[in-house]
Amino acid sequence: EVYYWKDIQHREVDFVLKRGTRVEKLLQVAASLEQVQTKDRELRALLKAAHEFNAAEALVITEDYESEEMVKGIKINYRPLWKWLLEKP
Repeated sequence: EVYYWKDIQHREVDFVLKRGTRVEKLLQVAASLEQVQTKDRELRALLKAAHEFNAAEALVITEDYESEEMVKGIKINYRPLWKWLLEKP
């Protein structure tokens, strides 16, 4: 099942993938994270949702950025869209 998440402060996560009652993945989509404000905004929402759903990691799909980092105990993976589309589920 695919959902959208938004909290009372209007932080949003683009896709919440669930199987039954369990959240399997949190996905945020951002063309570019070059601007600090954009990255901060996207991560703030993703981290809030990750803590709320007790998720250990989350994914940010980008145009061309690839990396991985730990932020406040949550593993954040960054993948370019083309690469993510080629990955097997």
